[in-house]
Amino acid sequence: MFETGDTRPYSAEWYASLESQLGATACRQLGFYAIPRDFTLSVVIPVFNEEGTLRPLVERVRAVPIRKELVLVDDCSRDATPQVLDAITAELGDDPDNRLVVERHKTNLGKGAAVRTGFARASGDIVLIQDADLEYDPAEYPRLLKPIIEGQADVVYGSRFLGDQAHRVLYFWHYLGNRFLTTLSNCFTNLNLTDMETCYKVFDRRVIEEIGPLLKQSRFGIEPEMTAKVARRSFRIFEMSISYSGRTYEQGKKIGWRDGLSAMWCIVRYGLFD
Repeated sequence: MFETGDTRPYSAEWYASLESQLGATACRQLGFYAIPRDFTLSVVIPVFNEEGTLRPLVERVRAVPIRKELVLVDDCSRDATPQVLDAITAELGDDPDNRLVVERHKTNLGKGAAVRTGFARASGDIVLIQDADLEYDPAEYPRLLKPIIEGQADVVYGSRFLGDQAHRVLYFWHYLGNRFLTTLSNCFTNLNLTDMETCYKVFDRRVIEEIGPLLKQSRFGIEPEMTAKVARRSFRIFEMSISYSGRTYEQGKKIGWRDGLSAMWCIVRYGLFD
């Protein structure tokens, strides 16, 4: 993607041009930086019954001006998602900037299992988890990648609760549940995260190589499990504010109170034992 003379966003030439016009300090404040020419981002996308959102989500991911590998894992969807995925596969073809990897579970195993499958197939320099439901905006990838690319962080969490990005107002009890689970997790990990349950978790390649084969949870319990494992290994963890456009249950939101109870058990389980 980044050839000599390339002036597309985040290329070295693009950044040099901006730096000459704005200065290095302004570029840092605005979040401008250069991405290495040979860099590839792996975007792991667990998919279950997302026939209405999968195609627009893939288009949004493709529109991010970074070389990517899209790892789509269909967790045995029961709607028209498999047909949509077939059409996307046929349309993308051999796009060198958006290489497509597709995995399909024969039975429904859960989001955690889909994430684990995606991690096993991901080959990029940085690995990012993206839900297929349009609640999270792929346009924010460059902000999330920056601390890792610049050598400051090994892991970045995109927080919905840091407060300076647009956030759809929805369920009060969900908000309290998220804050409770994050606080409980922090008690066991000694981290000061604001949003442990966020979808946007971004990992340097070596982090995935270390924790990926150890992950066991198949449902939403994978969120506290991943957090406990990166905390125990003393990886450098950053948080970045992100926008959030949450769905209602009528729109297809899947997480429920049973998942909250499971998360509590996982926080204690993986907080005490690896």
